[in-house]
Amino acid sequence: MAYWLIKSNPNCFSITDLQRLGTEMWDGVRNYRARNFMRDDMKVGDTAFFYHSSAKPSGVAGIVTIATAGYPDPTQFHPEHRHYDPKATEDTPRWYMVDVRFERAFDDILPLSTLKFLPALEDSLLLRKGCEQLTILPLELKHWYAIMDLVALSEQADDDVDN
Repeated sequence: MAYWLIKSNPNCFSITDLQRLGTEMWDGVRNYRARNFMRDDMKVGDTAFFYHSSAKPSGVAGIVTIATAGYPDPTQFHPEHRHYDPKATEDTPRWYMVDVRFERAFDDILPLSTLKFLPALEDSLLLRKGCEQLTILPLELKHWYAIMDLVALSEQADDDVDN
């Protein structure tokens, strides 16, 4: 199993939207590196953090599971769709997508401003210059556990305040 971080602007699609739907297509990705991750590397059962980008605050909002392996994104073929690509054909698709399934939303967003100071993430693509615009990032197991440890601490602190 591999670990990922997938980004979405919550004004377009949020963890709450996915929670309501259960499973949804992760379509509209128009970056070749992210496309390659979905097409070649993401597998059914992989786990990903759902990250709210361009938000106040931006950060990790929950967890999803990859529900399907990569397949051609149908939006690339429809001229009326905002993700249409005139160079893509059914025989030679350019863009791929996966379906994601909701697993859980965190009580609070784990903000990027906190993640930036986590030593275990200093070598992650999430914090690497030039990778800020990638909507899909692979994570190493140590990155996954470092973020999950912060989530657990945050939720424990919330429980302590409530009691």
